[in-house]
Amino acid sequence: MTEEAGGNAPGLARWRWTITAAFGLGGITIAAWGPRLPAIKTSLGIGTATIGLLLAGVTVGAIGGLLASTPVLHWLGSRRAVTGALLLSAAALAVMGAGLAAGLVPVLAVAFVVVGFGIGLLDVLINVEGAAVEQAARRTLMPMMHAAWSIGVAAGAGIGAACAALGIAPAAQMIAEAVLIAAAALALAAGIPAGNRGSDGQPQQDRGSRLRHWLHGWLDWRLLLIGVVMLGVELGEGSAGNWLTLAVRNGHGQAAAVAALFATAFAAGEATTRIFGGPLVDRLGRVLTIRVTTALGVVGMLLFILAGNIWVVLVGVLLWSVGVSMGFPLGMSAAAESGPDPAARVSVVASIGYFANLAGPPAIGVLAQSVGLLNSMWLIVAMFVAAFAAAGSFRPRPAPLTQKPDQ
Repeated sequence: MTEEAGGNAPGLARWRWTITAAFGLGGITIAAWGPRLPAIKTSLGIGTATIGLLLAGVTVGAIGGLLASTPVLHWLGSRRAVTGALLLSAAALAVMGAGLAAGLVPVLAVAFVVVGFGIGLLDVLINVEGAAVEQAARRTLMPMMHAAWSIGVAAGAGIGAACAALGIAPAAQMIAEAVLIAAAALALAAGIPAGNRGSDGQPQQDRGSRLRHWLHGWLDWRLLLIGVVMLGVELGEGSAGNWLTLAVRNGHGQAAAVAALFATAFAAGEATTRIFGGPLVDRLGRVLTIRVTTALGVVGMLLFILAGNIWVVLVGVLLWSVGVSMGFPLGMSAAAESGPDPAARVSVVASIGYFANLAGPPAIGVLAQSVGLLNSMWLIVAMFVAAFAAAGSFRPRPAPLTQKPDQ
């Protein structure tokens, strides 16, 4: 961390809220097109399969952004890298709007890949910055920052829903959001201290050395155990996003409106836990916090799968949301502090989390074909138990011993 990064209290507060705002902008960006997919599908005259391929482009791009994050951070430094990732995402939204206006599906496909790249890149960069803010403040702040992402997603979805209700074309919405995100990114840039938090004070390495160091992270037992926690909580979160409403409707026999309210309760429970979770982490420590939240997640899943009373099922949903709430933000902090080159280490753990979030829901779907949707969710219970068992990997790394002057 640079001297400037650990500067006075006003500068630290500005840095903290700048990165929190960047989390929120990331959430707004990723929620920009979801509510408009029906209108996009109709205006372009494309099928559901084509929509699926376009959305797969976001995933491909995001993985590319994760992989590129470390060299980009070393190349540009923290301030320019974060600002550049936001501007790239905004530019991709603008191209998406232009492609929609012109009715050019190939242009839209390229825009989806590029916006995914920008989001994946931004995800690592802001988590590295967030971990650096935590270290400077000596307080747990990452859960609150991740809550800002969740709030941004909700705001982005609300913007899309409002535009749809007002009859605003998706192309106009995308271009307008691109302008606003780009303006916000430029306004926020000065709040990020100069320097490179990704280097962690280590000597500069050539490209080959950095690649070898990143690959070595996949053999680091501690990072892989942090990844086990990520697998558990992100499979739980991704499955909730994809299967919760269907499970409430078909598995528990509730109306579609009730199922939608349960999904809202899950999102609210997760965001609330993150908003107020920081002081709890400071009191209990990361390890005990993860064990408490994942244990509550297990209880929640048991209630959700087994209970017959709908109010008990709702309690299960809320405990399920608590179970998934803290693993990702605390995992990012633990990864960033687990060794040299925080960006490379965060990239490894984030890749595992993304994989679980993307691959988990299809796994639940395959199981559901054989055993039913509610019974397939025992997989989430098993992964919560695995996350509980691996929580010790979140323990802070011991401070290195100071060498004597003659050594």
